[in-house]
Amino acid sequence: MKRPLTLLAVGLLCAACQPSPPPTTKAVDHTMDHVAFVKQEQDWRAERLANLTKPDGWISLIGLHVLEPGAHRVGSAADNGIRLAMGPAHLGVLTMKADALTFVPEVGVAVSVDDAPVHGATTLRDDTQPDGPSRITFDDGKGVATVIVRAGGFRLRVKHANADTRLHFGGLDYWPATLDWQVQARFIPNPVGKTMPIANIIGSTDEMANPGVLEFQRGGKTFRLEALDEGEGTLFLVFADRTSGHGSYGAGRFIDAPLPDAQGNVVIDFNQAYNPPCAFTPFATCPLPPPENRLDLAIEAGEKAYAKSGH
Repeated sequence: MKRPLTLLAVGLLCAACQPSPPPTTKAVDHTMDHVAFVKQEQDWRAERLANLTKPDGWISLIGLHVLEPGAHRVGSAADNGIRLAMGPAHLGVLTMKADALTFVPEVGVAVSVDDAPVHGATTLRDDTQPDGPSRITFDDGKGVATVIVRAGGFRLRVKHANADTRLHFGGLDYWPATLDWQVQARFIPNPVGKTMPIANIIGSTDEMANPGVLEFQRGGKTFRLEALDEGEGTLFLVFADRTSGHGSYGAGRFIDAPLPDAQGNVVIDFNQAYNPPCAFTPFATCPLPPPENRLDLAIEAGEKAYAKSGH
């Protein structure tokens, strides 16, 4: 799913080679046909909802379990070292050693790893490896467990299509979409390879690629957003604003902005600001807005706070 980082690097270097843009950002061309604009935003919202609510989407999370070295029995029964909220009473044994992660399914329980049925010990990948984490599936594919690395340690992330948070999902609410919140920004590149520390909701900090800054104007004032790179071929924005905790999710929101054009211009569509996974579940590990991205501006656009959040 991820694009090679070289594509982003080439695009940003090309933008950096262009003559410096004027000191003020220009206004977005708002001549877009209103019908086309409405359809564009509706299509984005429909895709957002589909991705969030799919059987293994973020709202299907049912657990995030710390893995210590050694062997761990996994399942929903009380006698397991790692007790799942849903699934077979005894799923199997997950063993973590210095050089390998292995999983042995419980005898008689149908379990697959990466869509292949397994009956004996199987080596697992975690999410730091090039091919991504191995997927342990159970309950006829409704349950999915993966090993991820967070805060310097291993954790077992578990999803289930029948999670209460998915079956009783309360829907998404938005401010009305307007062309006025499609904002023209100027991309100011950082030195190649620059990173910045980004704290997350579980209390650790990660160094993330920080290719540049997006600068835009609103109400006669200039605002800046540090852009991050997750290797997706977009600029990833994690921000908070005056609506955070007052209409929008208190821990901030995300935007996926396009790469800059040859002149270093980027349109930030605040209508497509969306909540991080931790707005819907306590089992996510979301990045938090850096201090530089806490805007003294009320952005009444995009996704509002999730009304049914109980955590």
